[in-house]
Amino acid sequence: MEEFDDIRPYRDDEVPEVLRRVVADPAAARGVARFLLPGCLRHAPGITCWALARALAWRVRKLSSVDDLHVELGRWFGRLIRRTTTGLTWSGLEALAPGEPHLFVSNHRDIALDSAFMNYALWSSGRRTSQIAVGENLFTHAFANDLMRLNRGFVVPRGGGSSRTQYAGMRRTSRYIRSALEAGESVWIAQRDGRAKDGIDRTEPALLKLFLLAWRGECDALGDWLQRVRVIPVSISYELDPCAPLKARELYLTARDGGYDKPQGEDHASMVRGILGFKGAVHVAFGDRVEGDFETAEDVAAHLDRVIVGNLRMYPTHVFALEGSADLGGRVGEAFQAALEVCPPEHREYVLLQYANQLRNQRRLTAGAMA
Repeated sequence: MEEFDDIRPYRDDEVPEVLRRVVADPAAARGVARFLLPGCLRHAPGITCWALARALAWRVRKLSSVDDLHVELGRWFGRLIRRTTTGLTWSGLEALAPGEPHLFVSNHRDIALDSAFMNYALWSSGRRTSQIAVGENLFTHAFANDLMRLNRGFVVPRGGGSSRTQYAGMRRTSRYIRSALEAGESVWIAQRDGRAKDGIDRTEPALLKLFLLAWRGECDALGDWLQRVRVIPVSISYELDPCAPLKARELYLTARDGGYDKPQGEDHASMVRGILGFKGAVHVAFGDRVEGDFETAEDVAAHLDRVIVGNLRMYPTHVFALEGSADLGGRVGEAFQAALEVCPPEHREYVLLQYANQLRNQRRLTAGAMA
């Protein structure tokens, strides 16, 4: 694995030193304060961050492995779930082969939480968590780089450069995924490059072609590769998306101007908003392993779409956005209306579009599968 030292997750022996570096970074204390002590952070930021930095150093002083860290993070994430959702549920874990590595391919709604919710379901069920494919655009700060790689993330190039450079990056990613799977590690990756901001979940055939690069010359057909790699579709459903107004702005400007130039720091702002914002109910559905004699990557992608979209859980927010009639009520209804009200009027239809498209897309794919 030495050839992947700059992109792989941290090993157990690296954890103590990296943790000391993380808790010494002022960004760590500020991030924790935003979640635990927002009022104190507003009124006394200096003393709040100083106290939290001391507390963090004390909490991590005895952590000596990735598993130790996951136990600590699991407690924190459980608290996050209780504060920002009405409940996290999951289904389909019986489809996983005990003790075997899986390649999880999921829809992509939230930058950080899609994989986090899936891994929490695995961890809570006594299963080993997966490594996480993370775009290099999120590794712009040393603190973020350390935190991602401590949490079993590995770096994936996000395009750019010459065609040769892009191809080399794809081959390296494919080789790394193969090496992780063959070492007994599961891997999570989104079905597409970037979040589905319009609510339409689609698997990029290029993703399947990327996987196959490391098996070139060994697997003559996709069916052969699928016999060697346990590909599991995963569907992650959110009753509310805290980032819907931000996505609506991007959709509106893209429609108006023909494109969108992402400001520096927007991904990190979206990550924080997604983590701390109220999400209503959240469900993670594990589908059956993908098997069969598929002829093309496009055929596999279409199958993944049917399973992933078919297993999404639809909530009253999706029905309301599409049909205009559903009883939202309570905290969910208030949060949904608040998200619409904070948007400029011209953005609001794009907020509704994100929810409506999920239900519309599911109905269309379900009807097509039954035809």
